[in-house]
Amino acid sequence: MTIGILGGGQLGYMLALAGYPLGLHFRFLDPSPEAPVGRIAQRVTAEFTDEQALDKFAHGLELVTYEFENVPVQAARFLAERVPVYPSAAALEEAQDRRREKRLFQHLGIPTTEFAEIAKREEFDAAMKQVGLPAVLKTCRMGYDGKGQTLLRTYEDVEKAWAEFPEVPLILEKFVPFTREVSILGVRSRSGETAFYPLVENHHRGGILRLSLAPAPHLCPGLQQNAEEAARKVLEGLDYAGVLCIEFFEVDGKLLANEMAPRVHNSGHWSIEGAVTSQFENHLRAVLGMPLGSTAIIGHSAMVNLIGELPDAAQVLEVANTHLHLYGKTPRPGRKLGHITVRAEQLEKLQQRLNELPEFFHRPEFCLQEVLPETLAKRA
Repeated sequence: MTIGILGGGQLGYMLALAGYPLGLHFRFLDPSPEAPVGRIAQRVTAEFTDEQALDKFAHGLELVTYEFENVPVQAARFLAERVPVYPSAAALEEAQDRRREKRLFQHLGIPTTEFAEIAKREEFDAAMKQVGLPAVLKTCRMGYDGKGQTLLRTYEDVEKAWAEFPEVPLILEKFVPFTREVSILGVRSRSGETAFYPLVENHHRGGILRLSLAPAPHLCPGLQQNAEEAARKVLEGLDYAGVLCIEFFEVDGKLLANEMAPRVHNSGHWSIEGAVTSQFENHLRAVLGMPLGSTAIIGHSAMVNLIGELPDAAQVLEVANTHLHLYGKTPRPGRKLGHITVRAEQLEKLQQRLNELPEFFHRPEFCLQEVLPETLAKRA
């Protein structure tokens, strides 16, 4: 049984690694001849818009899924005429456009930050009056890892942003003084079976996820249930199959939905070692219509992204219950090259092991100082 995957980055790489023990085979399509999956699976190098290549790619596949949410919707629709595609092209379309995404949240009764849509300069002025400052200006499409967005604090920032942003549809969101950022991963099978991982606390620098803690420490009562209810509404509303991530702001003990990703997600990488069934295996089970695996956690986990450069592997592995994942990418600034997962049975022991990581990880960009014992004790 061969699964087709659009996108050949690290998410696809880890999907394949999770699928091989299940007896699955994989074929990838990615525009880059350097896509990491070329080391472990058949890779078709072609543009997502190349219909001739897509037609050839689909031949003999059981189904197609994707690991990259900016795959052109038309490519998913083209393939869906030849082979099942999960999640559906409709789900992909909703998640690719921030306007559609926010409208979906509103339609489903999921709280979000206040926002206004902008198509031209005149609407920008009206949006400013509605939302006020501070605010976050975002392109409606092609934004990830901090790209396509900027924080507006003053009216000087407003004029500068309008001059620098491309002439594309935009969305202006009211900036909220959130306590922290959290995310939930839900998974729904083609059969309708649904399961959820615990809420995860996320720390970013420069718009890129640097550190995740699973489960999120010191959750207010009811937040896990609220997050699951929101994710369930989206999963069922879109008749979704696969893993879905929703990112939230925690504000005054409540959750505001920020955005969603229709795929396995960086904030779920900890699940490879930290859950009974990883997000990658469960995604494959879901799109194949197999029974879902348990999402129960195994102790406490911290996932740290390796951005732009790599540590000494031996020094990392000296720390007990630490696992290193390298993606086979050429280092360059801002590029996700791998991640580590640190595990422990108790939160205090996890904090101790994070302290034991080599000096490489104790620079501000890794956010470890934000989760060391004294910080979490103050938050609690």
